[in-house]
Amino acid sequence: MKKNSFSMIDENGNEIVYDVLFTFESEETHKNYIVYTDNTKDENGNVEVYASIYDPNDPHSKLEAIETEKEWKVIETILETLQEEVKKQMSNQGNQNNEQ
Repeated sequence: MKKNSFSMIDENGNEIVYDVLFTFESEETHKNYIVYTDNTKDENGNVEVYASIYDPNDPHSKLEAIETEKEWKVIETILETLQEEVKKQMSNQGNQNNEQ
């Protein structure tokens, strides 16, 4: 198992491997969050991304559901910011390749 991945057993008894995209602690909620994916895509071709609350100090931490709109808004804002950064980097790389 890679360091930045983990596996869970789904309701059918299948092991699913998830890649960790990032973790963070929210100053607003004082909770730690993990954002991860199983690299499947939705009907629009977007990669499915999940988020949960976890305890970074417990190697066997159970993932807890995010239940408040406020918490989801914090995560969505971070995801949107990261997406914009990736788009900028890809655009800059494309421009550098065109200049060569």
